[in-house]
Amino acid sequence: MTARGVLFVHSAQPALCPHIEWAVAGVLGVPVNLAWTPQPAAPGCLRAQAEWEGRPGTGGALTSALVGCQRLRFEVTEDATPGYDGVRHAYTPELGVFSATVGANGDIMISEDRVREAMLRAAQGRAILEEELDRLLGRAWDEELEPFRYAGEGAPVRWLHAAV
Repeated sequence: MTARGVLFVHSAQPALCPHIEWAVAGVLGVPVNLAWTPQPAAPGCLRAQAEWEGRPGTGGALTSALVGCQRLRFEVTEDATPGYDGVRHAYTPELGVFSATVGANGDIMISEDRVREAMLRAAQGRAILEEELDRLLGRAWDEELEPFRYAGEGAPVRWLHAAV
């Protein structure tokens, strides 16, 4: 079974670019050469975008590999496949990793248990429900990454295929 997704490196220092390519290649099992372009939202930084194919779970593996590069901003999506939910991972140096299940229409899906926990925390006065829901939806990550997403519109996209 093949999963598909997209890797968005929103901003990276030029010196990190080879390390990012090596990390992605290590997960996919094939050499990777990303098309790096300037990131207008972060002068001196570069951005890249690539669509990928691999086994289900590759999105999580890419995220784990890239977190080691720390000073970059990125997102990895993985489309749903039979038996596997879609996933979105986002990373910023300030916020760390955010991961969420994604429905077929692209919306973040929050499990019943997580909603109940947020409601319980709010009822106990340990949290504000609206803030808990914003956290579960990744609002802080979206707010931080949005300028980088917008600045990358029209950038070239490459396909990366994992070794089978």
